[in-house]
Amino acid sequence: MQRVQPQDFERVLSSMCTKPHPAARDAAERFLATNPGDPGTYETIAELERKAVEMLGTITGLPSAEGYVTSGGTEANIQAVRIARNRAATDQPNVVAPESAHFSFNKAADLLNVELRTAPTDADHRADMAAVKELVDDDTVAVVGVAGSTEYGRVDPIPAMADLAADHDAICHVDAAWGGFVLPFTDHRWHFGHADVDTLTIDPHKMGQAAVPAGGLVTHSTELLDELAVDTPYLESKSQATLTGTRSGAGVASAVAAMEELWPVGYREQYHESMENAEWLAEELAARGHDVVAPDLPIVAADMTSPVTEDLRQRGWRISKTGAGEMRIVCMPHVTKSMLRSFVADLDWY
Repeated sequence: MQRVQPQDFERVLSSMCTKPHPAARDAAERFLATNPGDPGTYETIAELERKAVEMLGTITGLPSAEGYVTSGGTEANIQAVRIARNRAATDQPNVVAPESAHFSFNKAADLLNVELRTAPTDADHRADMAAVKELVDDDTVAVVGVAGSTEYGRVDPIPAMADLAADHDAICHVDAAWGGFVLPFTDHRWHFGHADVDTLTIDPHKMGQAAVPAGGLVTHSTELLDELAVDTPYLESKSQATLTGTRSGAGVASAVAAMEELWPVGYREQYHESMENAEWLAEELAARGHDVVAPDLPIVAADMTSPVTEDLRQRGWRISKTGAGEMRIVCMPHVTKSMLRSFVADLDWY
């Protein structure tokens, strides 16, 4: 069989995943065949998962964290909604989220038979709190805030959303799948140390530079995690709170290795480099007459016609669009200033 090589990252500007750190790559290869879904048998990887959760707790302002390493943000968000539904005393559960919430919440609503109510965002693409309040009622089981939205990198008013959730005995879930590894170096209030947050999604395989798959679900409470538990009579461990059963230890080991190498100094340096790149690109696009959504985190959105976007794709650039049709570029760790200069040079052909 011909040896097929993976696509390189040389012109990838739309992905929220990146090249894994060398230490993360090495750890993933060493732990490929282990199964953290059976912690009684695979004790080493189980201990590494506990360490991963502890480190994610440190990053998200939670000294005694519970949770596990998921396949990604989608699984973590589904599990957060499942926790909210299972703990509630209503037969008509609903979840309230901004329209900027990731499409994984649509999957969660469909799978779990939960109504998803979406509130509009304001002029700066953040959750409109007045609209969120209008949607919350006695059957609301969770209020979702986004900390680093997929399209614009915006952060919702998490403390206000947490207070609203608490007033209705609902959980507050924060989706920081992408933003969680850049937000610690900003002034945003977004995590357990800033507000009465109950569950949080944060993905090491995004800005954390772990190998795919390595997501994360973190909570402050064993009782909340127990809402997910099912009996596992034929395993050495007697219960399991994860959505998937068998899981590769590669993601767990990779996440620990990346965080050990990069937290906090390496991540801080990467945040500043990524923000500098995003701000440079935004200025270059604005200078060429494009309307640009100014980056708050390292994501740039700008108006761009479909023919131009398609031609850039034909030149090999991997770019995507927001729901409103703007071109969207994510300044991940693999995105260098040199890459962006080449991109702008190709754009100048038009």
